[in-house]
Amino acid sequence: MHSYSSNLRQRASLILLILLLCAFASLLLAGMTGSIAIPLADMPAALGELLRGQSASLAATLLDLRASRALTAFVTGAALSLAGVMMQALLRNPLADPYVLGISAGASVGALAALMFMCAAWMVDAAAFAGAVIISMILYLLARRDLRGGTAAEGGTALLLLTGVILQCACIAVVTLMLSIAPESRLRTMVFWMIGDLAGAPVRWLPWVVLAGAMLFALRSARSMNVMALHAEAAATLGIKVGPLRKGLFFCSGLLTASAVTSAGSIGFVGLIVPHACRFAVGPDHRVLIPAAALAGGTFLVLADTLARTALAPQQLPVGVVTALIGTPVFLYQLHRLRK
Repeated sequence: MHSYSSNLRQRASLILLILLLCAFASLLLAGMTGSIAIPLADMPAALGELLRGQSASLAATLLDLRASRALTAFVTGAALSLAGVMMQALLRNPLADPYVLGISAGASVGALAALMFMCAAWMVDAAAFAGAVIISMILYLLARRDLRGGTAAEGGTALLLLTGVILQCACIAVVTLMLSIAPESRLRTMVFWMIGDLAGAPVRWLPWVVLAGAMLFALRSARSMNVMALHAEAAATLGIKVGPLRKGLFFCSGLLTASAVTSAGSIGFVGLIVPHACRFAVGPDHRVLIPAAALAGGTFLVLADTLARTALAPQQLPVGVVTALIGTPVFLYQLHRLRK
């Protein structure tokens, strides 16, 4: 038995190491690739210039632009994947994703309203985050009794999910209204934001802080999440504090979704297909699944964004289109495997 658990730990450590190396490789590829490629031999010198606060050479200037976009893509993908894992654990539904409760739709309302009135970029970000937080608070007030763990697990999650769907429909109606009355000059920007776009996205510290805090909570709660996933009805009798755990999962996934949508718009499929793929690779143990999903999600979005800006260069595609085109066949394949 001891040998079996030791083998599992070694396998999990090896998978996480491989994912970490893949994450570094994806960031390196994103820095090198573009309409003007940077040779691998020039990367150390360019990186050294950036670390010294200089960007005299062309390679350093290009790397500076690409690195900020790649880091934003990584933290966004990691946040969406971690939010997907937490949302699936909260709702006990493998088809749940970060957008299922309408939080991203609330962010869309705030961001599109700011874009329609031609506000500054920081005001668009603030409006998106505020919209996501407001929807989260409304959802919590309407479903707080179900998050306490006092009701049956299945009934509580069904009511929470239904409440989120209704709020999402209301937000989508407001978004449709704004798109129908927006001036022509603002429509393209608004549509690109809704699809999901990382063009010109600067590196911000807030998404990294949110990701680190949510990761810490998730890792500390991983054992309890395992018990709740297997024995939801009896979790309280097994010593699990179901109410605080469900509230923590709700608020952490909401904050992760809000920070991701604020940084890059509504990028679909990342929080759905990456947790599923990681479950196939590492199993359902949340102690391994949580860091694996974060690393895989960040790597996936960095590679998808690299493809989005190089496939039709110099024209750039919205990264949300690329994730949808990749995610649809991948998810159908995962469903087929799950059925078998």
